[in-house]
Amino acid sequence: MTRQDLVGGGTDEALLGGAEAERTGTRGPGEGIGYFARFGVTETLIRETLAAALSRGGDYSDLFFQHRVSTSMSLEDGAVNRAFTTVELGVGVRVIKGDQTGYAYTEELSLEAMRSAARTAAAIADGPSRASPQHFHVFKDLPRRYVLQAGWDAVRPEQKLPILEGLNTAAFQADTRVAKVSLSFSDEHGAVLVADSTGRIVEDLQPMTSLYLSCVAEQNGKREQNAYGVAGRAGLDFYSRDRLDRIVREAVARTTILFDSVQPPAGEMPVVLAAGSSGILLHEAIGHGMEADFNRKGTSIYADKLNKPIAHPFVNIVDDGTNEYARGAINVDDEGNVPGKTMLVENGVLTTFLHDSISARHYKVKPTGNGRRESYRHAPLPRMRSTYMLPGPHTPDEIIASVKKGIYCSNFTNGQVNIGAGDFTFYVKNGYLIEDGKLTRPIKDVNIIGNGPKVLEKVDMVANDLVIDEGGWTCGKDGQGVPVSQGIPTVRVASITVGGRNA
Repeated sequence: MTRQDLVGGGTDEALLGGAEAERTGTRGPGEGIGYFARFGVTETLIRETLAAALSRGGDYSDLFFQHRVSTSMSLEDGAVNRAFTTVELGVGVRVIKGDQTGYAYTEELSLEAMRSAARTAAAIADGPSRASPQHFHVFKDLPRRYVLQAGWDAVRPEQKLPILEGLNTAAFQADTRVAKVSLSFSDEHGAVLVADSTGRIVEDLQPMTSLYLSCVAEQNGKREQNAYGVAGRAGLDFYSRDRLDRIVREAVARTTILFDSVQPPAGEMPVVLAAGSSGILLHEAIGHGMEADFNRKGTSIYADKLNKPIAHPFVNIVDDGTNEYARGAINVDDEGNVPGKTMLVENGVLTTFLHDSISARHYKVKPTGNGRRESYRHAPLPRMRSTYMLPGPHTPDEIIASVKKGIYCSNFTNGQVNIGAGDFTFYVKNGYLIEDGKLTRPIKDVNIIGNGPKVLEKVDMVANDLVIDEGGWTCGKDGQGVPVSQGIPTVRVASITVGGRNA
C-alpha cells in the first residue's frame, strides 16, 4: 500500500479494522505483525527487504515501520482558527558495517520500493551477501505503559471542542486583566514496528496528546504573556477536571504575576531551582553530555569521567522509560530494545552512559533502550526519555532558609547549550528573590549562565519533593525531535552567574 493510497482514500477505512483492538488493548505490543498487516506488511516482505539490505555484506540491518496520524486544533478569540490532520506512513532501512551506517527510507510499502531503499542503504558495504533470517521471533512480553480506554482515532472533534471552549471561558473568568486566550490541542495515534536481521520483530502502539493555554493580560497599558500546558501518552480521559483547572490556574497566575515582577541584581549568587520544570537544566546542560555517542567521539566533558565522582554523594540521576503515560515513556525503543530505568549518577558517581546498539557495542555493554528517532526518515541515536534527579535528604523549606541572598527559579521558557562542553544560558520566565531565607519579590526576564557539569558539582542541597513535569517537552538533536519528560526536586546550586540590569 502506498502513502498516496492511504491519504487519497479520505477516511481511514484501512485503519478501522484495528481500531477496536487498539482501543481495548487486545492488539497490543507483542503480537507480531498485527497493526501493520493492514498495510500489507508480511514476514515475507520483511525477509526479502532484509535480504536486499544484507546483499553487500552488511553486519546488521533493521527495518523501522511507522504509521502516525496527528491531529491539531487551535482556538483563538473564542473560535477555532486552525484544525488539520497529517498522516505519516513509511519504513526506514538501516545497514551497519563496522562503524559505518547506511540509511534510506521509502513511503511506499511495496516490495519493489523497499528493496530499492534497502539496496541504497547497503551501498556502504562491499562484500559477499549475508543471509536474511528464515524465521522471526516475535516479542510477546513487552510492557504496557500506555494502554488507552479509547484510542484517539475514536475521538471526534465534537468531543475536543467543548474542552477548548471551557478553558477559554475559564481563563477570562479567572482574572479581569486577561485580554486574549489561545489554546492548542493535539493528539496522535499509530504504531511502530522494528524487524532486524537477528530475526526479531516488535510492534508498539504509541499514543500522544498535549494541550496548551497561552494568555495575554493587560494592566495600566502594560501587556504580559505566559503559558502553561500538559502532555502525555494518554487518551481523552487524561483531561480530568483537576488537570484542566490546573492549566487555567497556572497559565493565568504565571502571566499576571509578571506585572509585579522585577529583575534581580546581576552577579554570582546561590540559585534555587524549583521542583518540576527546572529539570530542563538537568536535561540540556548535563543529560546530553551523558549520551554515549558524544562520549564515543570524545566531544563530551564526561568522556573520561565514567566511574568517577562528579557530584555530591546525595545526588542521584536516572533516565527512565518506565513512567506510565508520561510523554517520555516507551515500551520499546526505536531499535527494538526494551527500556528500563538507567541509573546515570549513583551516589554522586557517573555509572553509565545512555546507549543505542552502536555505542553499546563500542563500550561492550548492553543497550540501555535509548536508541530513538524522530520518524522513519531518520536513523536512531542515543536519546534521553524521562530524565530526573531522585529526591535528596533536605526539605524545600530548609533549602530556601539557607540562602541569604539569591534567586528562586520557578519556570524556564528557553535556552541555549553547547552540548559537548555543557556551557549554557537559560531564560527564567518566573521566579522570586530570596532574601534572608525567605521568598520575597517575584522576578522575571532573567538569564542564568554557566556550565552544566560545574553546576552539578555545585548542587549542595537536594530536597525530598521530586516532581516529574507534565509539559510537552521535545528534545532536539542532530535535526531530530523526540518527546521527552524531565523533572527535579528543589535543589540549591551554590553559585551561578545571574544576568540582569542592576549590578
